[in-house]
Amino acid sequence: MKDSFSTYWRDLAEGRRSQPGDRLLILLLAPFSLAYSIVQRVRAGFFKLGILKSNRLPRPVISIGNITVGGTGKTPVTAHIAHLLLRQGYRVAVLSRGYGGSLEGQTVVVSDGATVMLGPAECGDEPYLLASTIPGLMVVIGSDRYAAGLLAMRQLSPDVFLLDDGFQHLRLRRDLDILLLDHSRPYGNGWTLPAGLLREPAGAGKRADLIIHTRCPQGAADHPATGATPACNARHRIVDLQPLLGGDPLPLPYPAPRKVLAFAGIADPAGFFEELQSLGFELVHTIRFPDHTTYDESELAIIFDSMRHHRAELAITTEKDGVKLKGLSSDRGAAIMLARLELVIDDPSPLHECLRNLLQNKR
Repeated sequence: MKDSFSTYWRDLAEGRRSQPGDRLLILLLAPFSLAYSIVQRVRAGFFKLGILKSNRLPRPVISIGNITVGGTGKTPVTAHIAHLLLRQGYRVAVLSRGYGGSLEGQTVVVSDGATVMLGPAECGDEPYLLASTIPGLMVVIGSDRYAAGLLAMRQLSPDVFLLDDGFQHLRLRRDLDILLLDHSRPYGNGWTLPAGLLREPAGAGKRADLIIHTRCPQGAADHPATGATPACNARHRIVDLQPLLGGDPLPLPYPAPRKVLAFAGIADPAGFFEELQSLGFELVHTIRFPDHTTYDESELAIIFDSMRHHRAELAITTEKDGVKLKGLSSDRGAAIMLARLELVIDDPSPLHECLRNLLQNKR
């Protein structure tokens, strides 16, 4: 029931529903959205005027975030930028809220770049995924990202910070503000919460120094939502499928069609399912779990019962979901594969130029 309502609300907020009842619901929610918009404008204005305090860390801060709720691919973008900087020899620390972990709200080091000290249940799935898959990357969680940055300075000595999901975290000043927009629906239906997807009015996008349009079709033209701000078009590509229990990856594209059950606990899994189909897999069934799902016996029963019912040969999910499935026994986990994603940017020069200008000036 909760999942059905969540799917309905997202379709409504993205402008996919336009029946009379849907339009009436938008009208009923509109006053709350207008009030929310005013609060967000006032808040941003107070930070700009210095009425609300914004703190600066002693190292460059690169913020990567959304103007909408969920689903623009922040983690692959953060991973991509982390790889770029690490290859150039920088010591990189990610500052994350640690959403969904038992330690959410506390300021804790997840990884010092050599050792991952916490599991996904403690620090959240996204910080753990970054820490466990990118050698040398340091990760610190904390609801107060300034305090998390100070802890990193004391214990880890980073050269540069990546502020995960940081566009609205105005308490921490940033030196480069990267905004991610979904190519097909950059602002949803145009309304702020609760009638739409926007976390703040669309005009707040003017704060961005760089826009990355995610989920772009290959060769897509520049997006009109960009305006004069430097921008890149990007998409996510499944590189390979890793067995949950370890072993050799499944080559892609797979040489023969296979019947697959696909499941995901991410904000908007439609693109993930479509990508699997484009690789030649026959999706006999798909399951959408709520974002940040913790897989307990009830979810596992749904997955394996559905596999039997639909006679699926494999179950495929995302790496992000996979970090919460590592404890499965061999008889259950052997049928699950993890799709490893990478970010593909059509023309990365705007991103490279922004990074180069920032870091050269800060040396």
